[in-house]
Amino acid sequence: MDLQYLVREPQNITPETPVLFLLHGYGSNEEDLFSFVPTLPEDWLVISFRAPKDSSYGGYAWFDIDFNNAENFVDENEANEAVKLVLENIMGVTNRYGLTDNKTHLCGFSQGGMIAYSLALQYPDLFSKVACLSSYPEGKLLNNIDRNKKKYENMRFFISHGTEDAVIPLEWGRKAADLLYDLSAYFSFREYMSGHGVNQKNYLDLMEFFKK
Repeated sequence: MDLQYLVREPQNITPETPVLFLLHGYGSNEEDLFSFVPTLPEDWLVISFRAPKDSSYGGYAWFDIDFNNAENFVDENEANEAVKLVLENIMGVTNRYGLTDNKTHLCGFSQGGMIAYSLALQYPDLFSKVACLSSYPEGKLLNNIDRNKKKYENMRFFISHGTEDAVIPLEWGRKAADLLYDLSAYFSFREYMSGHGVNQKNYLDLMEFFKK
């Protein structure tokens, strides 16, 4: 299945052109994170995917979530299928543009961040910079993570969370620090005075991370 997406193409595309894939949150759409484009590096190809499911709150979802059940917050089968689908589409876009010697970056917000964690930790060879915003590493999506610490030497993670997040608790988000520390991955974990979203300081720090 081919996901719909928005694209910002740089002036020149070569096999070495960096690409950034954006994964929106539950109930949102591909236009949400695509708003980052004006401040992202101009020589990057930027792809913002639309999730495949209609969400019950409007917008789109990668998989079902039960907001009333913390124990079964995530539909495991659906979520793992979504991870596979995103990977297939990442590979499809990469092939379509002939990107054979490039860096591939990921940025996911909330539910999109769960997919970003899963992809980055299962396939560390494929990714370079990974940003997970207002999200957490969901154990049901991490059954096959690569524990070879050498694989993470060239990766960089940016993790951010709002201290007043009422959708994904801060303590869930903090699990990322323990997990990435155990894998000897390079990461920055930052907390902001905000709710379930990206405030101005968070945004500026994220852009600095991508431009380094």
